[in-house]
Amino acid sequence: MATAKKATKATKAATDKSYDGFTAEERSAMKERAKELKAEAARNGKQAEAEEAQVAKIAELEEPDRVMAEKLHALVKANAPSLKAKLWYGMPGWASDGKIVCFFQPAAKFGTRYATLGFNDPAALDDGNMWPTAYALTKLTAAEEKKITALVKKAAG
Repeated sequence: MATAKKATKATKAATDKSYDGFTAEERSAMKERAKELKAEAARNGKQAEAEEAQVAKIAELEEPDRVMAEKLHALVKANAPSLKAKLWYGMPGWASDGKIVCFFQPAAKFGTRYATLGFNDPAALDDGNMWPTAYALTKLTAAEEKKITALVKKAAG
């Protein structure tokens, strides 16, 4: 009897076209990334337009995500000018040689209780055999800004 139930569930999952393993938010992020890639190709390396697109995306965010994203943008621009503004899955990111080094994931993006400052593998944050690559953000005070500034400078190399 249990085998029949498993077979029925497996058959239903295989025939149910509405479920592809991704949430609506994840599918939306993938669609945004496809649009970003097309826009990058159209910009043909024009960094000013990439930054304008990022600033416009930040302006669309609701508080407190918008306020944090604006502060992060300013911190990265001032302290790691080698990192270039770039949208990444609909989120503000900063890249080196076209690869995302760090990004801001708004809490509203995936309905989480906190925003995230994340770092990808190009970030030079290596510290022994284990180190954090994402940080939860609920508010940016001077203390957090100081820590983030140090992280961004280190990540940029």
